[in-house]
Amino acid sequence: MEEFKRTVAGNIAALRTAVGLKQSELGEKLNYSDKSISKWERGESLPDAYVLKQMSEIFGVTVDYILSPHEGTPPIAEIEHRYSIKMIALLSFVGTWTAALLAFVIVWLTASDPLWQIFAWALPVSLLVLVVFSAIWGGMKERFFAISGFVWSLFAAIFLCSLPSQVLWQMFLLAAAAQVIVILSFNVKKKYRWFKFMK
Repeated sequence: MEEFKRTVAGNIAALRTAVGLKQSELGEKLNYSDKSISKWERGESLPDAYVLKQMSEIFGVTVDYILSPHEGTPPIAEIEHRYSIKMIALLSFVGTWTAALLAFVIVWLTASDPLWQIFAWALPVSLLVLVVFSAIWGGMKERFFAISGFVWSLFAAIFLCSLPSQVLWQMFLLAAAAQVIVILSFNVKKKYRWFKFMK
């Protein structure tokens, strides 16, 4: 059993290093503390099956790979694609604003008044793109800020685009309620103290 623990510990440490994650960053993605990661990497305890499945997805290997002894280095070729995640998200974000600018120019050329509201809606749309990417590749902190930004930008866009009519500023109370729901939803899984995931 001790040999098995050492094997799993070594594989977790090697794979984490190979993808360029600190113990705290891996812990954030798994919703565990860096102390838990440290215990796993020292062979003092083993992660459960669900956590092993999560780690296999983060590292781009099978669960069997994490549990089996290996010679040499981890399969870097399988996990190198993870280094371009931030660039993909940034390109998608910029692409959304480029599409908004193109729509603005087209409307400006074909109509008498340009529709500045296009930019008001570009912000929540671009943040929605970040929500999707943070859900796929990000940690708790990235997801929290992406969703929170989307909520507030959506209400701000509705408010700005409805200014000529009688839309009251009180609608931001709805945004505050939505923010409370976001905060509570990020504290459902574990019995962490409030905002621990943000540290």
